[in-house]
Parts: sequence; C-alpha cells; structure tokens
Amino acid sequence: MSKDASFDIVSKVDMAEVTNAVHQTNKEIEQRFDLKGTGAEIRQEKEALTAVAPDDLKLRNIIDVLESKFIKRNISLKALDLGSVESSLGGAVKQVITLKQGIDRDHAKKINDLIKASKLKVQTQVQEDQLRVTAKSRDDLQAIIQTLKNADLDIDLQYINYR
Repeated sequence: MSKDASFDIVSKVDMAEVTNAVHQTNKEIEQRFDLKGTGAEIRQEKEALTAVAPDDLKLRNIIDVLESKFIKRNISLKALDLGSVESSLGGAVKQVITLKQGIDRDHAKKINDLIKASKLKVQTQVQEDQLRVTAKSRDDLQAIIQTLKNADLDIDLQYINYR
C-alpha cells in the first residue's frame, strides 16, 4: 500500500527580505541626486509600506527603486498591491503599498478550477489561506505544479511540503 503524495500551495512573502529591500531603498533615496534632501522616504508598517514624496515624479522614482530591490531579493512584484496616490496640503504625495499574503477565496477557487480542468486524478483541499493537493502519483503533482506555473495568476505561488 503506497501513501498518497501531496504538496501545499501557498502565497507568502519573506518579511525579512522586505525589510532589507526597504532599508536598501531608503539608502538609495538618501544618495540619489534627484531624491536627496527632498524628504522622500518609504516606511514599513507590518504588512504595508508607505511611500512619501514631494511630488508624483519622485514618488514614481521611489516605487521604481523599491521594485528593483524586490527583484534583486527574489520577491515577486505580484505581492505588491499599489494603493491610490493621496495628496496632502503641502503638495506632498503618499502611496500605501499593501503586501499580499495568503490565498484568498477567489484565487483559491480559480486555482481549484485550473486543477480540475487539467483532468488529472488529484484532490484539492482549501486550508485557511493555502491549498493542499493530494494524488496517488507524484507525476500528477508535478504536472499540477507545471500547470499552475504556466497559468497567468495575479498572485505569486510557492509549492511547499512536497512529500
């Protein structure tokens, strides 16, 4: 009797890497000639980042620097949810960037539909903010991972606990 093989599908961001990327971004802001001394910065509050700049152009530059630091640290840009740009009285602008963690119901349903459309003999189970996929064959699990990697989902997926 062979045991079923399984793996979990999760969507998580390494917060230590995010903190490092934010620190590097702020260091670059202090050194760049177009941003130095302007009061531009990016702050981290738990699972959200706040970018503050004197105008829209500088705000866009800060976001570009942050995105480049994320890419260098292998953090997917799909984890960033850019909020709307807010203006304050002094002309400064602010943008809240939320970090997407976990798989919500809509994405879980979409992933489940993709798995069912593959017609492979696997079972899926939603567990809070992750999905568990179980099958008799490890080849079927590999095929599911490949199917999900090829799908154009707007969240970053990781595949853990493969056994």
